[in-house]
Amino acid sequence: MLIAVDFDGTIVEHRYPAIGREIPFAIETLKRLRDERHKIILWTVREGRLLDEAVAFCRERGLEFYAVNRDYPEEEEGRNNHYSRKLKVDLFIDDRNLGGLPDWGTIYDMVHNRLTYETLLERESSDETPKKKGFLSKLFK
Repeated sequence: MLIAVDFDGTIVEHRYPAIGREIPFAIETLKRLRDERHKIILWTVREGRLLDEAVAFCRERGLEFYAVNRDYPEEEEGRNNHYSRKLKVDLFIDDRNLGGLPDWGTIYDMVHNRLTYETLLERESSDETPKKKGFLSKLFK
């Protein structure tokens, strides 16, 4: 799959314009997905020096991206005439997802096993161990 991943709040804690601490297992999970032949694109609002710092941060930890803020590595910056910076990918991993960012173990499970949120919810509801009810489930009985 072609996977776009955000940087701030997804790979590292959100401290923009500084680089926050790595979110546990983010880089290791992305390297594993890359090793399984998924193409990982860094998709971030960072530009210029701030973007270079983010790419270097990941590179120092052994994570090289297929492309950065573009659909493919050869795409020329001036020739990207999209009306938005939305990429043509199979999957976006971003802390701004509806429902927030799952932990990286769940993200890996979803990508590796091609699971949907519905599948995960079904799995959780079929677990025999009782779970604490969340705030919304208490409101909407």
